[in-house]
Amino acid sequence: MDINIPSNHPRAKSLYVRELLVRGFKNGLVAPEGLIAQGRGESFDYLLGEKTSKVAQISARAASSALLLAKCPVLSVNGNVAALCSNEIVDLSNIVNAPIEVNLFYRNNNRERAIEKQLKESGAKIVLGVGSRASAIIPELQSERRRVDPNGLYKADTVLIPLEDGDRAKAFVNMGKTVIAIDLNPLSRTARSAQITIVDNIIRAIPRMIAAAKQLMDKNNKHLMERLVKEFDNRENLLESLRLIQGGIGARPRRY
Repeated sequence: MDINIPSNHPRAKSLYVRELLVRGFKNGLVAPEGLIAQGRGESFDYLLGEKTSKVAQISARAASSALLLAKCPVLSVNGNVAALCSNEIVDLSNIVNAPIEVNLFYRNNNRERAIEKQLKESGAKIVLGVGSRASAIIPELQSERRRVDPNGLYKADTVLIPLEDGDRAKAFVNMGKTVIAIDLNPLSRTARSAQITIVDNIIRAIPRMIAAAKQLMDKNNKHLMERLVKEFDNRENLLESLRLIQGGIGARPRRY
């Protein structure tokens, strides 16, 4: 499916993202419920001015630092993530040396295989969590998201969980993992459960993380990375993000 949107359309970027998700749905990556989730997130992005805030930039640097410092980092991917930024996820995976694992709330073999195919076409060599590989169980959970790869999310010390549900984020924290979330809603259970939350659109957040990771990779920056993680205050991060959203509610309407 060709995505043909006039470049001068005032909602060009938003329409492009929607078309990516529709294509992902038609190709078996995205569940129907994922389309609803996208619309919910988009409403928060409007209030953020559809741009990356300074506090989100700080969060991205802390998140990249945590992944680079981790002994066993893993990137969790669902259908929406695969549809929107599979190339960028693979790039980030290579930079921070973190494997990618498929994990789905609405799990079935066809979706798992479709997402695996998409990621491999984007350059991923190995994709964890597909089919029988998801043989370990996360305590506390009843949904299909409880099934994880024993060599991936189950043993990871640090996990990136973009576009996640809150119960699994909390379960990972309870397992002693460092949890990094990407969530446009600073009031969500996911955002509040994670140690580091990037309140930003994933199509902007992942490239920010890639850029930050490249800058921080120098071994001489280890102490800086440790400081960025240690000094990061997720509660203050979420409060500041909420202030920005509140400001967006009271802002003068933009013309589209």
